[in-house]
Amino acid sequence: MGLSLPFQEGQLVVVVLRDPRARLWGRLLGLEPAGLALRGVDLQGWEELLGRVRAGEGAQVSVSTRFLPMHRVEAMYLDQPDSGLPALGEAFLQRTGVAPHLFLKDPE
Repeated sequence: MGLSLPFQEGQLVVVVLRDPRARLWGRLLGLEPAGLALRGVDLQGWEELLGRVRAGEGAQVSVSTRFLPMHRVEAMYLDQPDSGLPALGEAFLQRTGVAPHLFLKDPE
């Protein structure tokens, strides 16, 4: 019997990477044993990102589509409210006025 994972294409997730250590937030594009595909941003510059999007400079923010090999993935979390704190997607919407899925849409 296989494990039923809650991760579905299109969901907002937080991915923790190792070697080098990083935290990414984005829209899950795909998940397979070899790795995962994500359209997102590095959380290291979260406050700067929010400020730029709020100022109407969202096009200048580096949103990338990337494949992350599973040997680099330490953990992946659904972007959900936790311990009374809003999910990152909710905070993004509240602080910028832009829906996260629109911000993380595929390039045209």
